[in-house]
Amino acid sequence: MTKMLLVGCNGRMGKVITELAAGDPDIVIAAGVDVAGECAGKYPVAASFEEIRAEDLDVIVDFSSPAVFDAMLDYALANKLPVVVCTTGMSEEQIARLNEAAKEIAVLRSANMSLGINLLMKLVREAAQTLAKAGFDIEIVERHHNQKKDAPSGTALALADSINEGLDNACEYVYDRSDRLQKRDPKEIGISAVRGGTIPGTHEVIFAGTDEVVELTHMAYSRSIFGKGAISAAKFLAGKSPKFYSMADVIG
Repeated sequence: MTKMLLVGCNGRMGKVITELAAGDPDIVIAAGVDVAGECAGKYPVAASFEEIRAEDLDVIVDFSSPAVFDAMLDYALANKLPVVVCTTGMSEEQIARLNEAAKEIAVLRSANMSLGINLLMKLVREAAQTLAKAGFDIEIVERHHNQKKDAPSGTALALADSINEGLDNACEYVYDRSDRLQKRDPKEIGISAVRGGTIPGTHEVIFAGTDEVVELTHMAYSRSIFGKGAISAAKFLAGKSPKFYSMADVIG
């Protein structure tokens, strides 16, 4: 059984993971770290990493914030523990630290922990390699509820990056055509964002050719999909050798 340290256990995703792990016989949350103290889970929670016994752990899952990241990574390195990083908004310096840490410990970080989204990234990359050469234009449309602040979503950008990598990074991202009085360039990847109501997170990748269109779509109806992905990543990463892994490694 994999023994997890959950960082940020009192946050929204921390609570989701706590509930999901309680029903998974292959993983247990051995301890949590959160500045808010105790949470609803049946495991000890500390306000600092110094209070946690590293010998009771197999892996760290971090769903906290950039403010906690450095202390978390220091603890992981000091105790040679693999870490699944789900924190968003990290600085370039923190990302560089994580890349360097992968020389000493197993590290997994993803813009989106959903297994479905990560499979979609793999599929669109493969599709682009065939369809772009055949003259298909590529557009990404993402839709979210009206409370989401950033646009386009990090997942939309990750999908674009996956496509672009498959095309030798030859494409330009276009977010707004209102100032362009010209035909579409074949080397463009258009990215559009929609915000409204309670729309669930939706990402649609459109390959538009002559007289035919291929569309690949993912819809997220709850946060549990990200929790399930994080738990799968934790079970995968436990015991792995130092390296920077991705969700692509988890899904195979």
